[in-house]
Amino acid sequence: MLRTKKVMAMLLVIAMGLASFSACGKETNNTGSTSNATPEATATSAPASDSNSETAEATATIAPTEAAPEVDVLADIIPAETVELTVYTQLANYSGEQIGWFAQVMLDKFNVKLNIVNEGDGVFTTRMESGNLGDIVVFGNDTDEYSQAYNAGMLWDWDDEDLVETYGSYIYENMAQALEKNRSISDGVLYGFGHNVATSADDHESPFYHPDIRWDLYSQLGYPEVGTLEDYIDVLADMVELCPTSDTGGQTYGVSLFPDWDGDMVMFVKATAALYGYDEFGFGLYDTNTDTYQDLFADNSQYLRCLKFYNQLYQRGLLDPDSMTQTSADQTETYQAGGAFFVIFNWMGSGTYNTEEHLAAGKAMLPLVADDLSNITYGLNVNGGNRVWTIGAKTQYPELCMAIINWLATPEGRMTTEYGPQGVCWDYNADGQPYLTDLGEACKADTKTELTDGFSGTYADGESKINNTTWTVDAVNPETDGETYNYKNWTTRITDDVSAIEADWRNFTGFKSYASYINNHGVSVAPGTAYTTGTKSDELATTWNQVAEAVKSYTWQAIYADTDDQFNALWAEMEDKVNAYGYADCVAFLQDEAAKRAELAKAAKGE
Repeated sequence: MLRTKKVMAMLLVIAMGLASFSACGKETNNTGSTSNATPEATATSAPASDSNSETAEATATIAPTEAAPEVDVLADIIPAETVELTVYTQLANYSGEQIGWFAQVMLDKFNVKLNIVNEGDGVFTTRMESGNLGDIVVFGNDTDEYSQAYNAGMLWDWDDEDLVETYGSYIYENMAQALEKNRSISDGVLYGFGHNVATSADDHESPFYHPDIRWDLYSQLGYPEVGTLEDYIDVLADMVELCPTSDTGGQTYGVSLFPDWDGDMVMFVKATAALYGYDEFGFGLYDTNTDTYQDLFADNSQYLRCLKFYNQLYQRGLLDPDSMTQTSADQTETYQAGGAFFVIFNWMGSGTYNTEEHLAAGKAMLPLVADDLSNITYGLNVNGGNRVWTIGAKTQYPELCMAIINWLATPEGRMTTEYGPQGVCWDYNADGQPYLTDLGEACKADTKTELTDGFSGTYADGESKINNTTWTVDAVNPETDGETYNYKNWTTRITDDVSAIEADWRNFTGFKSYASYINNHGVSVAPGTAYTTGTKSDELATTWNQVAEAVKSYTWQAIYADTDDQFNALWAEMEDKVNAYGYADCVAFLQDEAAKRAELAKAAKGE
């Protein structure tokens, strides 16, 4: 493929009638090593020397002849025959060819098919050993494996021959601080940018930690007071007694969990602590109210408190017994069928259950914030987060990969990945305000909705399996008059035309939107900073993995403890086990990291 700048230089040379052209082949120098250049990139990398290009461009500014025609960047790089690109993404819950509406969008716009490779045991190591991570590569964090990859020359330098400036122009012009953050953590070389980039640091994201509860059952119980996390337990017990059978005839429970997304700790336990302003932080939590680190085994540990919460649900028969073995898809089906009544994430509760059919029947999952909750929410961060978009060093199509990532960062691309095809699921009205079509509303209410207008399959089938974002959903969409990408806050959506059950919720809470209700109750804001977790030594990484496996294993065992005594014994055994592995070294590392994060957080708060 040809670099656009060099193609333009050639055209200018021809247009000015230069008699000769001296070509000087130049192998692509990616991450400072010629060994990373692909055969295709090497063969087509330089039709003109840098000096000739500069001369031609300088001469063009004073040439009296007609200007050379503009070159269509995308036309130059979109393949004539369909190309399959491998997307290795550590965030995916799916492996195989991208299907459905997003696959059709990629085919129509870029003539590509995407082969999704997700993370699993040994996948990163295997791909590193093969010498090829993939074409587009998405990291779950910007520390250990990311740093291993760029140190090994496995990622493409986005500044190489102005790759991002030419083929990622929207990113280059609008995400400067996110790009600079990436340079700062990657030894001064640009390999990509982190997710959830904000257009401004003046506000915070809408809360997605969302204590959603079956509101119809709650109202039937007379709206009992919920003062603390533990108070939900009695309410859920009464709900199960009131409604013992799901839509599909199964047993109902207070909550349903799954282990798919566990990291260093069990995801649902650490995430429940977020309802009190605590952010996950290795082994333990980061208190965003005090900017301090809390060890797992600290007095009054929030991790322990939340673990006890789930164990008490289990002891009272309110925990789905399949929680430890089922997949995220299984859990989604449980909530869709009304098989569980409480969850801490908005997309698992209101986003899953509130279909048109359920709302029409007077049923809904809606947020109920306990009196002592202070949900964590994240400050809008112009630096981006820690899930990194990159390009593999061995790709034969760096320009095409860059153009795809760039499109995903445009307003059209961001809206499409969030809501589906434009004109089918969403669009702008005559006033430039974004809105969901009837089909788009149906897809948001039930992701199993079939698409139309030339697209096949369900909305869920076709969702982007890359599972990463460019702009945060609460960033301003520049194609609107100040609206964000978050449909829940669109002017076209916050109306008085709501179902009876939603009207009941509004009457009880006094708010029209979930976000305003939760924000008014009081949130703990983790300000956006350029903080990135430091890299662990090989020795610490080995210890870390051993500790992580023990923490997750014992946490799940403790959730299923039949008695308080058994629970306490398992907790003590876990502490002994991780201490034997070298847990103290992990804590020392995290304390140092917390101090770095706190310094940046306090600066962001103006303290």
